[in-house]
Amino acid sequence: MKTIYFLCTGNSCRSQIAEAYGRVLLEGYEVHSAGIEAHGLNPRAVAVMEEDGIDISNQESSLIQTDILHKADLVVTLCGDARDNCPYIPPHIDRDHWGFPDPAQATGTEEEIMETFRSVRDEIKSRIIEFNKTGK
Repeated sequence: MKTIYFLCTGNSCRSQIAEAYGRVLLEGYEVHSAGIEAHGLNPRAVAVMEEDGIDISNQESSLIQTDILHKADLVVTLCGDARDNCPYIPPHIDRDHWGFPDPAQATGTEEEIMETFRSVRDEIKSRIIEFNKTGK
């Protein structure tokens, strides 16, 4: 089984969503997520994933763990900050960047903010489905 590690700035939204979809949709992968910082699980991320039938309320916001990073077959950064500030990744580990806007930065009414979360959720889900089909 291969290991994929989704990384983001705070491991509160995008990487949590990617981890959840990865566990459900990716075949043959052990899936983890982490952040450069640990901001805690965003309740709106929990809510939009629940709308899609996936419970992430027990996932934890965690810092990048060197042991997981160094055993990963693929490290995917989900934001520019993680891409630019990720710890050293050994050259034998594949690395990819799937940039998504940070839904936690959304402004407006609660419904407008939730629509931003849904949009990012759906983009991440589509990207993982595509990756599962093509390996890219």
